[in-house]
Amino acid sequence: MGYIVFPYVLYFLMQYLMLVLILSFFGSSVYAEGDLSKGRAIANKHCSRCHVIGDMNKFGGIGSTPSFQLIAGMDDGWERFETFYTRRPHPNFVRVLDLPRFSNTPPYAIPFTITESSIADLMVFVRTLAMKNLKRLPVVGKFGQRRRLEQ
Repeated sequence: MGYIVFPYVLYFLMQYLMLVLILSFFGSSVYAEGDLSKGRAIANKHCSRCHVIGDMNKFGGIGSTPSFQLIAGMDDGWERFETFYTRRPHPNFVRVLDLPRFSNTPPYAIPFTITESSIADLMVFVRTLAMKNLKRLPVVGKFGQRRRLEQ
């Protein structure tokens, strides 16, 4: 059983180390500067294929993919945006300039390349969107509280 678990542990350890490497490469100050209109264009061209992004594509996206506003409302939402290119399924089709590919799997969406400045542009745009209050989303029974369905 230990032999089966080890590759998964190794895989997640490698993903974590790659994330640390990327964050140290880009640094946290990179997101302070950016171009709002360029960020909006990047989101519209690439991200709206799967995500709902504000009023740009209110009825677009893929149903199982969270909207940008929903991600922004998560406790770790901003970290998710800053590291999106390391999070599944993005490594499959997002290329980061000057960094090795994360996945050798053939992309199932049109691949695109981002740079340090395009990530900064995207972050500036994302910060302009209204966040969803996750405590006010309807859940079975009450708002923001999960409960088991009676059997």
